[in-house]
Amino acid sequence: MKTKWKRLARPALLALAGVAATGIARADDARLVQGDDPYYKQADSALTEILKRQKNTNRARNVILIVGDGMGFSTVTATRIFEGQQRGVDGESNVLAWEGFPYLAASKTYSADAQITDSAPSAVAMTTGVKTINDLMGLNHTAKLGSCEDQKTKQVTTLWEMAETLGMSTGAITTARLTHATPGATYAHIADRDWESDAEMTPEAVAGGCVDIARQLVEMKYGDGLEVAMGGGRAYFMPAGASDAEYGDADKKKGRRKDGKDLTKAWTDRYGDKGAYVWNKEQFSAIDPGKTDHLLGLFEPSHMQYEHDRPGDKAGEPSLAEMAEKSIDILSKNPEGYVLLVEGGRIDHASHESNAYRTLSDGAAMNEAVKAILRKVNLDETLIVVTGDHSHTLTISGYAKRGNPILGISVGVDDEPIYGKDGKTYTTIGFANGPGASEKPAERPMLTSEETTKPDFVQHSLVPLGSETHGGEDLGIYAIGPWAHLFQGTVEENYTFHVMNYASKIGERLQKK
Repeated sequence: MKTKWKRLARPALLALAGVAATGIARADDARLVQGDDPYYKQADSALTEILKRQKNTNRARNVILIVGDGMGFSTVTATRIFEGQQRGVDGESNVLAWEGFPYLAASKTYSADAQITDSAPSAVAMTTGVKTINDLMGLNHTAKLGSCEDQKTKQVTTLWEMAETLGMSTGAITTARLTHATPGATYAHIADRDWESDAEMTPEAVAGGCVDIARQLVEMKYGDGLEVAMGGGRAYFMPAGASDAEYGDADKKKGRRKDGKDLTKAWTDRYGDKGAYVWNKEQFSAIDPGKTDHLLGLFEPSHMQYEHDRPGDKAGEPSLAEMAEKSIDILSKNPEGYVLLVEGGRIDHASHESNAYRTLSDGAAMNEAVKAILRKVNLDETLIVVTGDHSHTLTISGYAKRGNPILGISVGVDDEPIYGKDGKTYTTIGFANGPGASEKPAERPMLTSEETTKPDFVQHSLVPLGSETHGGEDLGIYAIGPWAHLFQGTVEENYTFHVMNYASKIGERLQKK
């Protein structure tokens, strides 16, 4: 520092001294004039609220992990705008339920063997606290894909299994198949995520005594198994060739199991008068949580309907919000508390199809589920974590004006469409790859907002693929409730498990048992 001062010329030193002595810069030269600006006042109010926050260090008696499958930051932003615009309010300044949570971290989602994860290892990271390789569930990163021996010897324990051992209640609900990667990661240990029934397993794995995902759910050995399990995937629980209750003998709707087992009956046999199996909305609505301790709901042979299509379902399906409410009513009967997974599983599927309308409408349905959960729980004793498992290649780009339909073509602040160098319009939302790409990009069509905002429109992509891929960027982890303040900064995806375990003291109490 002394050397730096010596290098200053004497006039410069005198000038500095004069500023200090006389206060040349008068206070009214920088007077705050924007205090009444609405944007200023909004941000100032936000600061005031943050300064009031008090850390909640109670033990989390209940833990709810809510996963928007494929819900990266860009999907959250687009969902926020879409949900607001659907309600007729300003989409850009809209706030989704989980965006109002006080704590936020960024999650690094790579798997043990890939820059870009699939849903199996990302779910395993959150449910067990370790990373593993793509396509494995409930096994550590040294296990080999398709190895029945490793399925038996390299298992890792889930928070749901730990909770069951303590006598807590557990549940997993999803709009995807109940045997799919995210819900499956709460209870299954499998050497290939595709082994959802024995029909998908290799003959060697079956001969080796390995058990498929659906059977692992119904035969869960920890505690008395999941109290609540709802989603799609009925065919994986039914004997091969068995007619589906909703679709009869329709092709590809029949049961798949080669072992002849009816796992829906196995469920009701296991739980007797306190157990129930439902497959349509009427049966679901008739369930009395006070009289039902174990509920299995399978509402489609495969995945449940997209939210946009759900009202037209033949047998009727509950919404994700309705399933969440029913689940909490059943689980909260246990004074020991509960651990619940809630997955908006079809956000991911719509993005794979490059169909932004269904991506965002399923995201909006998850928003309704989070609002319903917040109405049901006591945040003094319930930790809620909302996150994704991976992102997608969905982008929001261009220079569209404020309030422009998020699914529309880009229209500038001058109310004129914005054109590419080829003289064609383009949409605000696109995908980097997927089925929306033309193999002859020079023949890109002229688009209108009337066309692009329709539910079945497939957004344009850059690279032609049969199915759009996952993205590898970080995700948001939004948290509220006991110890939610531990979600800060950029963390590994498996850190989520460690916070949930610490906040609930499940691992600590298990060691003392």
